[in-house]
Amino acid sequence: MIFNKTTNQHYNIKIIHAYSFFKRFKGLMGKKNFDFAMLFSNLKDSSIHTHFMRFEIDAYFLDENKVVFEKVSLKPWKFYKPSKKAKYILETKKDLLKIKIGDELEFI
Repeated sequence: MIFNKTTNQHYNIKIIHAYSFFKRFKGLMGKKNFDFAMLFSNLKDSSIHTHFMRFEIDAYFLDENKVVFEKVSLKPWKFYKPSKKAKYILETKKDLLKIKIGDELEFI
């Protein structure tokens, strides 16, 4: 579950935590559809790609306090590098969540 501390909004969505190299590497590649969010941590680099994906995603880049500092929507076969290094990256289906830059999140 995701709790937006800024808006007091709960999102009842399963979170898959990609904390290892292999889980981060695989990410959402090859999935036909997904009804969960991917949370990436232990990052050496904050760049992301949508190679081998079949759908658009929203990616939220969070700092060490879990505050969103950047958001991007990407179509398949795109690459993106945020303006600064993220501590966490949250990926969801495009337009699934109503999270804005500046929102502070908690993952339950």
